[in-house]
Amino acid sequence: MRKRKKTTGKAVKEKPANKKKTARMALVRKRAARRRTSRRQKQPLRWKLKLFMTLLWLGLAAAIVCGVYVWYCYKTLPHFSVALSVERLPGVKILAADGREVVSYGALFAEPVDVDELPEYVYQAVIDTEDRRFFKHSGFDYIGFARAMAVNLVKMRYAQGASTITQQVAKNLFLTREKSIKRKVQEYLLAQWLEKHFSKKQILNIYLNRVFFGSGAYGLNAAAKRFFNKDARELNLREAAILAGALKAPSRYNYLRNKTLALERSELVLRLMLRAGSISLKEWEDALQLPIGEANNGKILGARYFGDYVMAALPDLVKKYDDDIYVKTTLDYDLQRRVEYMLRKHIRANADKNVSNGAVVVLDRNGAIKAMAGGYNYNRSQFNRATQAMRQAGSSFKLFVYLTAFENGFSPDDILSDEPIRIDDWEPQNYDRTFHGAVSLKYAFAKSLNVATVDLATYLNLEDIIETARELGITTDVDDEPSIILGAAEVRVIDMAAAYAATANGGYAVFPYAVREVADTDGYQLYQYRTDSRQRVLSENTVKNINLLLREVVLSGTGKRAGKVRNARGKTGTSQNYRDAWFIGSNDRYTAAVWVGNDDNSPMKEVGGGTVPAEIWADIMK
Repeated sequence: MRKRKKTTGKAVKEKPANKKKTARMALVRKRAARRRTSRRQKQPLRWKLKLFMTLLWLGLAAAIVCGVYVWYCYKTLPHFSVALSVERLPGVKILAADGREVVSYGALFAEPVDVDELPEYVYQAVIDTEDRRFFKHSGFDYIGFARAMAVNLVKMRYAQGASTITQQVAKNLFLTREKSIKRKVQEYLLAQWLEKHFSKKQILNIYLNRVFFGSGAYGLNAAAKRFFNKDARELNLREAAILAGALKAPSRYNYLRNKTLALERSELVLRLMLRAGSISLKEWEDALQLPIGEANNGKILGARYFGDYVMAALPDLVKKYDDDIYVKTTLDYDLQRRVEYMLRKHIRANADKNVSNGAVVVLDRNGAIKAMAGGYNYNRSQFNRATQAMRQAGSSFKLFVYLTAFENGFSPDDILSDEPIRIDDWEPQNYDRTFHGAVSLKYAFAKSLNVATVDLATYLNLEDIIETARELGITTDVDDEPSIILGAAEVRVIDMAAAYAATANGGYAVFPYAVREVADTDGYQLYQYRTDSRQRVLSENTVKNINLLLREVVLSGTGKRAGKVRNARGKTGTSQNYRDAWFIGSNDRYTAAVWVGNDDNSPMKEVGGGTVPAEIWADIMK
């Protein structure tokens, strides 16, 4: 065993390392570090490559899906021939008895116009407003689309559209109004097809002759005639700007309905034309002073209540019609205008008494509707108060009580008791809260005494009174309750007019009608009114007695304000708390029912049947 050398306090000198070995180790460490660095550098490159390849495949898949979807949209396009056979609902023109047009329904078309025959500013107004790059793009305006998207993003709402005129033609001719990606794709494809097969002027021609301008007018010529009563070739620059401005929103910028907005919009159109260089500064200034043609407004706005009533009845008269038709009605054109004027005049005059609405129906002896006002303002409310509303009849319902009495042998001079009376929990009161003692039927009816009428009803069957009302034309339900005697039943204005007309024609049932004849544009008759055999519902003696009472109402009773009409006969009616006020009566020619009140059934301020309704009736009938 080898002995270890003893160590001393002196430091031992180490043997120097092998230089080659040290260098080799350093090189190994350096290479390892380089490999680690290389791996770290290659790792993100590998992920980027994977991400790129993934995105590439996803893009390719999306392109394939989009291509397949576009192919599907193309294969499901409607046939191009539909552009030559566009269908529309037949138009209906409703005429008064003398042949004057009252109102029209359905689409209004006119003979087409050619762009080359129009003043340049007419079609240029449309182009500068709807598609200023029309002559530059190939069906789809990429610049306009980008601009519109930028505006919409900035405003965070749909503020600007990007459809070209060609796209609008494609949509109007071939597609529905459905909002979907499929429709937009098809719209694009069809626009490309149109641009390939038609010239720009041909596309513009199709657009101008098909586009909707409002008020039922399709096409430029129809709009020019509807709005300004002139041919499209005669439009001045200001009129052209009004029509071009309407295309953005035909209901909002309709010159016939909202002149202020339409004119403001037309000024914007003129500024766009000036900016596009289509007109000069002087032409722009002169345009603002140009006259605007007057629409043929012989038609009566409020007569749409009557028109709607006719349209509702038409399917029962004419089962099917494929072409435009003319409906000749019973309406008296001049009387209709007078009815509407008088109703609005008196409602306005009594606005401080909380009178906001009303209705009038005028019938002749046979039930022909000569005039109808369904409300104060048709534009505000299309609800027809003359034919649809059910309102309490008030004392006007007493007609059926007294008619039933006369049919059961009573006479105008028979005496009734106007003294306190109680029926179960019901204690009827007179309007003036007083009692009149012994009174005749004639006096009780003329003064509209409630208590005396209830006394009369105690001698009659309630069922007989209800039956009388039904026989004379009341179509609404009448409850078997004692309160109907004083007018709690809800009735329609047109029904009350028919019932009172039976007292003026000798006692025969009256069935209101509005249509005399229906014919197509070639004059072929599709319908003609024929009267049925007359049905007597009141005896001659009853008719004589009731007319004596109705006349006394006007001479000395509650209807004195109707007395200025020659041979006036009628009855007032006022429901509880003045919620409804009526006057219904006849002169030598017509029977008219007038109602005033409020749609919300709120009370009026002491407006009874003998006040505003009697005054309206007299002003119409005198």
